Amino acid sequence: MPEYQLEGDYQALTSVQDEQQDQLFAKPNVVGVAVGNRIKDGTDTGKPCLSVFVSQKLPKELLAGDEMIDREYDVVDTGDIFAGATTTRTAPRTKETTPRAVAPPTPRYAELGGNGVLTAPELGLVQPVEEVWEEVGVELLRQRARPAQGGYSVGHYRVTAGTMTTAVYDARAFPGIPSRYYILSNNHVLANSNMCRIGDPILQPGRVDGGQLPRDVVGRVSRFVPIRFGGPPNLVDAAIAEADYHDIDRAIYWIGHLTGVRFLTTVGEYVRKSGRTTNYTTGRVTHLNATVNVNYGGGRVARMIRQIVTTNMSAPGDSGSCLCDMSGNAVGLLFAGSDRVTTHNHMMYVQSPLGVRLI
Repeated sequence: MPEYQLEGDYQALTSVQDEQQDQLFAKPNVVGVAVGNRIKDGTDTGKPCLSVFVSQKLPKELLAGDEMIDREYDVVDTGDIFAGATTTRTAPRTKETTPRAVAPPTPRYAELGGNGVLTAPELGLVQPVEEVWEEVGVELLRQRARPAQGGYSVGHYRVTAGTMTTAVYDARAFPGIPSRYYILSNNHVLANSNMCRIGDPILQPGRVDGGQLPRDVVGRVSRFVPIRFGGPPNLVDAAIAEADYHDIDRAIYWIGHLTGVRFLTTVGEYVRKSGRTTNYTTGRVTHLNATVNVNYGGGRVARMIRQIVTTNMSAPGDSGSCLCDMSGNAVGLLFAGSDRVTTHNHMMYVQSPLGVRLI
């Protein structure tokens, strides 16, 4: 795993974060702790500080003394942070269009990174109890495309829809001639939040965007990093699906070909993404080294560490979008958010466990 350090005072704050994090998470409504800049009267002061994310800011009179967050921390009202491909509809829901719960297949797991085979009890798997609906119109990136490229709708055949990050290839073949090519996206988009079988079909466009078996199969689940719910922390929500070379493309719609992959080391940088739901959007990095509790639905919560947090630049269905800097470097993998912030894995942490290269 590549070494990662922030710049200057931001790196120094990570030591304080390590010491105080568990104590802060024990307080009501705390959903995250991260390194950022202090905000005063809605303005970024540029002064590094430790930030505490809360689902809702409460009046002081409703909190006991030990529930208060010290003034040395910057309290950020992020709301609850959710992950998950979201069902979309363009017409009023009827009895015929209401989704029904479908029992998942028995999970089967591939060995990843020499860590051994994980079993369902170790992952704390439960079946989601409901789907969330959003009201949006038909967009280009929800259509069928061959070759499919980054930004377009994609998903496991039991998942509604997410976003294809880009096309990648086996790292073992560098330098050399790759024998396998893959679609990159989130675990919860391609691997149905651990509930897939290796070899399951991947649809492009995703099921909710009209993708059907077998007509729209673009690839098959190959490898994924298991998400651990209610236990050890996670670095990434990521998976790959093997596809034919001629069916996928490394370009990202409206962004183009990636120029590199790098770590973000300071807040304030401008970034962009192209995704299935909100198309091309830009944002600003507000926090780094974030530890956040992410809600996957059905009572499943995963603690994610070393995450990137930006201003809100996404909506449900954008999961899997490639976060890029303004020079075309891949810096993150979008996977979760709220109506106030968007959360991303560091792309440098995505490549290694999956054994792939983006460029």
